Amino acid sequence: MNLPKNHPKITDNIGVLIINLGTPDNYDFFSVRRYLKEFLSDRRVIEVNPILWQIILNLFILTFRPNKSGKNYQKIWLHKQKQSPLLYYTKLQAEKLSKFLTKDNPNLIIDFAMRYGNPSIESKINQLREKKCRKIIFIPLYPQYASATTASINDKIYDIMKKIRYQPAIRINHSYYDQDLYIKALVNSVKKHLKTLKWQPDAIISSYHGIPKEYFKKGDPYQCFCHKTNRLFNEKLEQEAIKTPNFIAFQSRFGPKEWLKPYMEEVLDEMIKKNYKNILIISPGFASDCIETLEEINIGYRELFLEKGGVNFDFIPCLNDNIDHIKLLTKLVKNNLSGF
Repeated sequence: MNLPKNHPKITDNIGVLIINLGTPDNYDFFSVRRYLKEFLSDRRVIEVNPILWQIILNLFILTFRPNKSGKNYQKIWLHKQKQSPLLYYTKLQAEKLSKFLTKDNPNLIIDFAMRYGNPSIESKINQLREKKCRKIIFIPLYPQYASATTASINDKIYDIMKKIRYQPAIRINHSYYDQDLYIKALVNSVKKHLKTLKWQPDAIISSYHGIPKEYFKKGDPYQCFCHKTNRLFNEKLEQEAIKTPNFIAFQSRFGPKEWLKPYMEEVLDEMIKKNYKNILIISPGFASDCIETLEEINIGYRELFLEKGGVNFDFIPCLNDNIDHIKLLTKLVKNNLSGF
């Protein structure tokens, strides 16, 4: 029987899509504005009256913020590659993950997408379907589940699936905040970085992206997952004979509402009061270096700490495409392949 062209051929191909937050295509006003409009229009991200918010967003935020954000993106932009660090590292993660997995699993097709901006989740799902994938595994690159991140990706996937008549079977990885390989990868990144320093840090600060406190009160487990990660991280550091005290902080506040505490600014003040003038920052919640790590932390908070009287400040790069991270992602994919 001859099937219509829109009937997909059944194969054993399985797609794997790693998904990061997103990035503007460039740092000019209109590229940043398009990205911010999509990001800040997500009801998972901004939980206020949608009519009022759209007025604020379109009249004020999208009028003034793209210029400021664009200048910050320009500071960290990879001009040779003509792309943001987040896009650059997420692409490398997918390429290296493919090399790790497809040698023994030739029916796997590994790719990446962004929740906001390009390449979009919908475009990549369609490409995987065109490659005859009857199953797709999604790996959100957020170690700690939050409604504004992982759940937003889930929403987007489900919305796309509503448009598809012959849907692929799907699995979505929930989170990996307490995975042993993840904790080991963080500790190894600290050990490697300490060897590059000519000074001894007085403290390590683990900086996580914040969320409004009311989201936590509504049942979002994000804060609990961050603290669980940090407890396991501290225990592993002690096992490795790294006795440097570790403090937790939350960054990237937006708007007038109270967010998760302690705020990074408050922790930096505490460091100065304790006479801890040599500090290291690590960002366990970010899978790839991005504007929040390279500009907000490594430029903005560095300047603030030194202004307050600090002497040495350094930032440990995110796990990015290092071998420990790829092994972790490989493990997550294999876990999801089991019984699928």
